[in-house]
Amino acid sequence: MHEAKTTLSALLRRVAAGEDVVITRSGEPVAKIVAVCPQRTRTLGVDVGKMHVPEDFDAPLDEVTLATFEP
Repeated sequence: MHEAKTTLSALLRRVAAGEDVVITRSGEPVAKIVAVCPQRTRTLGVDVGKMHVPEDFDAPLDEVTLATFEP
């Protein structure tokens, strides 16, 4: 615990690099420092043209299909 207090900046650099750090007290794990969330970049539009929504997508279901959803 004392080491974690005195080297917190170094521990945070390790976490930022992708490592999970476990803090112990008397040899027993008491806490785990992990990154808040991985930094991801998203590219918009990569799925353009891969999917097709039919014109009748929101049309009412026929009776046979509708009956499969009702008890």
